[in-house]
Amino acid sequence: MKFNLNSIQEKWNRENPYDFSGLKAVFINCTLKKSPSLSHTEGLMSMSQTIMEANGVKTKMIRAVDHTIAYGVQPDMTEHGWEKDEWPAIQEKVMDANILVIGTPIWLGEKSSIATKVIERLYGFSGKLNDKGQSAYYGRAAGCLITGNEDGIKHCSMNLLYSLQHLGYSIPPQADAGWIGEAGPGPSYLDKNSGGLENDFTTRNTTYMTWNLMHLARLLKGEFPAYGNIRNEWDESNHEHPNPEYR
Repeated sequence: MKFNLNSIQEKWNRENPYDFSGLKAVFINCTLKKSPSLSHTEGLMSMSQTIMEANGVKTKMIRAVDHTIAYGVQPDMTEHGWEKDEWPAIQEKVMDANILVIGTPIWLGEKSSIATKVIERLYGFSGKLNDKGQSAYYGRAAGCLITGNEDGIKHCSMNLLYSLQHLGYSIPPQADAGWIGEAGPGPSYLDKNSGGLENDFTTRNTTYMTWNLMHLARLLKGEFPAYGNIRNEWDESNHEHPNPEYR
């Protein structure tokens, strides 16, 4: 899905002095709708994707519900009783990318059940270490985008961004954005006369998030200083517990 950018977005793309070529981004859309149904969440995500592609970032949009993803918190759930699990192939794409953006609708004030499953499966890989002994997600940037017809953008964003940083992702400034329509049943982001596409606050914050993700990913380029965060060094040390008297 291509997104028509406004004049300031196009200007920033055209005059960009930074080299983002070589960066890769994965967008995981956690809508409950299978393809080819229209996803309003994907509509908002496509704005960010279009900006990234205009600046040389290679992107991939994944609609999680289109895949058979097993429940669980292990890298491959076929090793734990499930007959089929397509998550490992998605995980490979995530690990090949410098940037991860998770998009979700709001249901009952929370991120979608698919988004919860995606976070759980990402968590299942957090025990893997990179060649420096850090969590495998170190050196990568992440953000999130939220849509819906009820309150909860910041609540869902807090949950997602906390989860992603806990796994090892780096979170740039203003790493979330969203759009919600009038409370109750009504038009969604892409619907005619919803006001979503014309909402300056949403457009601005999505643009900021996108550029901040690219800037941070360019600075990191897969590397995060490996000092004071090496799991094996901690586990293998015979460190004492010097303060038992203060229990």
